[in-house]
Amino acid sequence: MQEEKKRLRRKRLYLENKTIRNKIRIILSRMTPVQIIIAYYFFAVTISTILLSLPFTQKPGVHVSFIDTLFLAASSVSVTGLATVDVGQAYSTAGIWILMGIFQLGGLGVMMLSTFFYLILRRKIGLKQRQLIMTDTNQYSMSGMVRMLREILFLIFGIEAVGALVLGLYFIPFYPTFGEAMFQGIYNSVSLVTNAGVDITGNSLMPFANDYFVQFIAILLIVAGGIGFPVLLETRRFLFEKNSLYPFRFSLFVKVTTVTYIVLLIAGGLIIWLMEFNHFFKNASLDQGFFNSMFLSATSRSAGLQTIDSGALTIPTLLVVSFLMFIGASPSSVGGGIRTTTFAIVILFLISVIRGRNHIYVFGRELYQEDVRKSLAVTLFAGILCFASIIILAQTEQATLIEIIFEVFSAFGTCGLSLGLTPNLSVTGKLIIITLMFIGRVGIMYSMLSLRNKNEPKNAIRLPKEKIITG
Repeated sequence: MQEEKKRLRRKRLYLENKTIRNKIRIILSRMTPVQIIIAYYFFAVTISTILLSLPFTQKPGVHVSFIDTLFLAASSVSVTGLATVDVGQAYSTAGIWILMGIFQLGGLGVMMLSTFFYLILRRKIGLKQRQLIMTDTNQYSMSGMVRMLREILFLIFGIEAVGALVLGLYFIPFYPTFGEAMFQGIYNSVSLVTNAGVDITGNSLMPFANDYFVQFIAILLIVAGGIGFPVLLETRRFLFEKNSLYPFRFSLFVKVTTVTYIVLLIAGGLIIWLMEFNHFFKNASLDQGFFNSMFLSATSRSAGLQTIDSGALTIPTLLVVSFLMFIGASPSSVGGGIRTTTFAIVILFLISVIRGRNHIYVFGRELYQEDVRKSLAVTLFAGILCFASIIILAQTEQATLIEIIFEVFSAFGTCGLSLGLTPNLSVTGKLIIITLMFIGRVGIMYSMLSLRNKNEPKNAIRLPKEKIITG
């Protein structure tokens, strides 16, 4: 009798689970790939919040409120780095390891890591999965998607491993034990490559403000994560897969991305150095001012770690850093913001308008008008979003305007730099910053496309044209 009841109970549970799975499949079939990706990121934030709420992740006697846990989870998934609590004091070693796992999840992308486990388990990756990978990595074609994913994962994990080894060995004299030095090396390498920037020491990288080796390695790791996966892949193929029969040619995307990223990195560092030459760096040597300026330029693109106190900088410099955070990293990378290619296309568009041209040319190629329209829409929408957030936070927070501006652009650019406002945010302020971090990581374009109906018909009716006065 008992066996029969158990059998019936198992059968009922199986049928209930099957019904739930069918309902989920029906819901997913009605969603666009973009909506599914955003839903996955929401799910990732939810799971991360639950994991960070577990008792063993927090130190004994420490209680982190739900809103602060949610804030840290959203910050970690979006690899921003802002935190309303002292992470090093609040979370245990197990909690820090979980944070590193969340950094990987947010930095590499939910779909990339889920597919990685598919590959490990030797499960077949279907057409729907490939389409989601294509969407999550900002690719245009599903051709060679799994091979590309495998290469990206090996590259990123390899770079993290080398960075962890170099930094860990270098940190040995700075920490009491070999294990602590290696742990700091691993954490900083993962944090830098994923551009997470969550500080667990309370001093970020400030103790190494005069250590140019650490700064140089950190900049390389930040660039590796923020310059874009396609750039890393094509660079690897250029160096190691040369074919004399078919000369290698970098794609237009890689050319525009690389030039824009490097120009912003160098120009940003030089501008910061010149603007602070007679202020923050007044008593510093030339090399110290230069290296710290370049590091600030690199970290403001999405990384969040710092070697100098941002609060000691002048307001004009803080506005320049805010602008760099607004641009963010490159597409198909771990960073946020409007992205480097968007900024480049907007600048090229302005130049074409000034010169009276109807088309945009760069590196011997003409850009699609659709890409130009998207870039303008992303920049405009991002500007309106950040401007509205600044106005709201100016009403809800007890802070100066520059602190609010800096916080908003840091959240949207998933950077993680702050002037000290983050721990003092109100509940409303925390929710706004969480929203900005999420949109900044997912992307403005995807956030707009998620509102589009999958089966919405395109308007084929063309109405009469009429000019209006502009300018």
